[in-house]
Amino acid sequence: MDNIDSTALVPVVISGGAGTRLWPVSRETFPKPMMTLADGESLLLKTFNRIAALPGVREVVTVINRDIYFLARDIFARSDASALPCSFLLEPVGRNTAAAISAAASWVARRHGDDALMLVLPADHLIEPLESFVEAVAAAKAVARQGWLATFGVSPTAPETGYGYIQAGPPIAAAGDVAHLARRFVEKPPLELAKTYLASGDYLWNSGMFCFSAAAVTAEMRRHAADIADNAARSVWQGRELMAAGQLSLELDPASFEAVRSQSVDFALMERSDRVAVVRNDMRWSDVGSWSSVSALLPQDGEGNSVTGEAVLHNTRHCYIRSDRLVGAVGVDNLMIVDTEDALLIAHREHAEDVRHIVAELQRKGHDAYRHHRTVRRPWGTYSVLVEGERFKVKRIVVAPGQSLSLQLHAHRYEHWIVVCGEAFVENGAQHARLLANQSTYIPAGQKHRLHNPGSDDLVLIEVQCGNYLGEDDIVRFEDDYGRAQAPASLPDAVCVAKG
Repeated sequence: MDNIDSTALVPVVISGGAGTRLWPVSRETFPKPMMTLADGESLLLKTFNRIAALPGVREVVTVINRDIYFLARDIFARSDASALPCSFLLEPVGRNTAAAISAAASWVARRHGDDALMLVLPADHLIEPLESFVEAVAAAKAVARQGWLATFGVSPTAPETGYGYIQAGPPIAAAGDVAHLARRFVEKPPLELAKTYLASGDYLWNSGMFCFSAAAVTAEMRRHAADIADNAARSVWQGRELMAAGQLSLELDPASFEAVRSQSVDFALMERSDRVAVVRNDMRWSDVGSWSSVSALLPQDGEGNSVTGEAVLHNTRHCYIRSDRLVGAVGVDNLMIVDTEDALLIAHREHAEDVRHIVAELQRKGHDAYRHHRTVRRPWGTYSVLVEGERFKVKRIVVAPGQSLSLQLHAHRYEHWIVVCGEAFVENGAQHARLLANQSTYIPAGQKHRLHNPGSDDLVLIEVQCGNYLGEDDIVRFEDDYGRAQAPASLPDAVCVAKG
């Protein structure tokens, strides 16, 4: 344990959730916090930038899936908070917010002491103005220092049915008029009930932001959800620390974390504890949960349309259009049209919440579009699927300067690499080769291989895959610069067959 300081503030950014209502831009491997808004900034970048305005920050902790943490790492490096110490907790699977917060509490206590204050921030919120956020955090810290679990309640401005609510009870002594006992939590209400909440003045929007000491939240979790607290803590104790580019990360122990019961922190803890205080604030807040909320952030033309990209509209009203290519719309009303490289969404505004059902159906069918974009980001660069058919797939691979793919093999597919530009160093079984533009190599199934870019420019190559199975999960990693290698106890039988 280091830097024990009872006044230390450790923001904990929770970057989980698939954002299924924002498909097709949000995908499993490129979720909502990574989405770029109309101003060119992602929600996660905005979260890190807000943290930079807070005084007394000791370290920024981000909880994120291990397969996409490099996206958060790169965003943090570009943020206003980049000079602050940071660490990443890498989840092997998603287990909801109770698990993420419990694991973070163990990590924060280990590094900064039990009394360190955690500021839990979802990665997908919009908050304005910044001054109101800073003031709200200061008020929450004062309450948290008294041992309360402080939650941020936003004064509602409309009868929203897409948010949860907190009923504020009597004021807490020594906290002034800012903090009240949280009397009860209410899930997303129907419209008429939301109207009564707004009129009463006693109900606040549940922002999902919290402030408490590591000791206080751990004690209450053990009181109300001991199994979650214990398994999450064990995943930290038995986790594996990694250091890359000066940034610390902890890969949570897979067996322990997968054993954690999946439940939100509201259900597991906040609705049960008698130590919850709600801190009232008037900041402008949105969790950007659907395309309707995204469109509300944009200016509208005279017909109520909002557009990101290029569109030509005729006799069209109250539509939201987002596309990287030209869209023409004629004689339509109240539609949301979101076009990406490989998928197109057309939905009625009144059914914005139902987009998640499309994702569920894609997942049921095993369609890649629920998980990946056509261009997929990796720690070493990107790959784009250009074309695929029965027993073949063609990719464009871009490897950043100085980066390497893992030492790996595939059981079912054979690969042909053709260098388009740049320089490639290829490890192919026992052979090592340097390839330049217009040169190629062939990698049989079952053979260990690795690709490295030793140059100062991007390496671009075309990969042609052939085989009876071309899924991205056909991979065994032996060595990896990004902590993804997990040496298998034995090779899959299919590898032995392929070698033979």
